[in-house]
Amino acid sequence: MAATVIESFAVTRPPRGVAPASAPRAAAVAYVPSPLGRCGLGLLPRFAGLRCAALSPSPRVKPAAAAPRSRGAVVCEAQKTAVQLPEVTKATWQSLVLDSSVPVLIDFWAPWCGPCRMIEPTVVKLAKAYEGKLKCYKLNTDESPDIATQYGIRSIPTMMIFKNGEKKDAVIGAVPESTLVTCIEKFVSR
Repeated sequence: MAATVIESFAVTRPPRGVAPASAPRAAAVAYVPSPLGRCGLGLLPRFAGLRCAALSPSPRVKPAAAAPRSRGAVVCEAQKTAVQLPEVTKATWQSLVLDSSVPVLIDFWAPWCGPCRMIEPTVVKLAKAYEGKLKCYKLNTDESPDIATQYGIRSIPTMMIFKNGEKKDAVIGAVPESTLVTCIEKFVSR
């Protein structure tokens, strides 16, 4: 899996009363007066999945030390389009997991857990590959701590396989896809 590092940068917007055409420009960068202009970012490449969001001061920071109102952050909305695993909760646990006629893989995770977020695309890929033979769900351990405690979850991410309502196997950590496939193959009918 490859990672990309994006360097932070600041782009000044033209002074009030100065037309965008006479403002200094970076090479191959277009002036975008709205919506990014509202947060002090006047010159940016045009991207469809970005929007400007106001920075809210941290509750721990005193109002005098808070960031000026003109500052903002560029937010990527493309994350909301990613395919995600369906969630299971305490209310749906019995019907979706224990009463399932096919094996079920549960991804025990939490939103703040980096390795959990890293392995989710792999689990989504496996859910598609084993569609009809295996059901895959994720369980937020912060929202359903009772179930996590009941099954002895002490570290996340943990992927657990259930068959006929019983816990059969568990894999702890952000492991390679091949490790999950080996585990799944033991319980999936061919």
